[in-house]
Amino acid sequence: MNAVITGATKGIGKAIAIKLAEKGYNIAVCARNAVELEAFKAELSASGVFVFTYAADLGQKEEVLAFCEAVNDVFSSIDVLVNNAGVFLPGSMFDETDDVFEKQLDLNLLAPYYLSKYFGKIMRNQQSGHIFNICSIASKEIVPNAGSYSVTKSALLSLNDVCREELSKYNVKVTAILPGSTLTASWEGTTIPAERFVQPDDIAHTIHTILSLSTGVNVDEVTLKPLQF
Repeated sequence: MNAVITGATKGIGKAIAIKLAEKGYNIAVCARNAVELEAFKAELSASGVFVFTYAADLGQKEEVLAFCEAVNDVFSSIDVLVNNAGVFLPGSMFDETDDVFEKQLDLNLLAPYYLSKYFGKIMRNQQSGHIFNICSIASKEIVPNAGSYSVTKSALLSLNDVCREELSKYNVKVTAILPGSTLTASWEGTTIPAERFVQPDDIAHTIHTILSLSTGVNVDEVTLKPLQF
């Protein structure tokens, strides 16, 4: 089984890659930092699976497509795609510069769009596969001081639902994961106790559990929120 995971050297993406590697999936990952990718490749390789890494800025369409082509060259099939890479730039939508929205749009929506189309077509031809989109509670709720982020994550959930509707007839599954406050680098320096956050491993475990379900069921979406926050 082969899995493609974006933004995989940190946080949620890293936890997912580790979990799937432990379960025997060959892994293709991308991130912007080539040094971090090589270190992570060495870590994942200890699981005994094949690991392919590719340095790319997924905010750039040409680099997204180059990553897709590179993966297609090394994997004969694609069983799982996790659209995890994203960016959160806080601020008031009416006071921010236009590029704040545009950067979030490029990474939070356009990159998953290109990746889902490319690998979704492969899955459609295979008549199998599973796409996961790491959305956010901001996909359904307007998060204070995060207007543009909320818009892009809401659009990502819509993209997820369109993909699910169009691919379901080809036996391809599509699932949205909507995490609340998750303990990643974006919370560095917080005084909130770590145990009060959603953990990246919670999301990784959820994805693996969904992949373990019977072939005839699709989990449309999962929301994970802190119990007390």
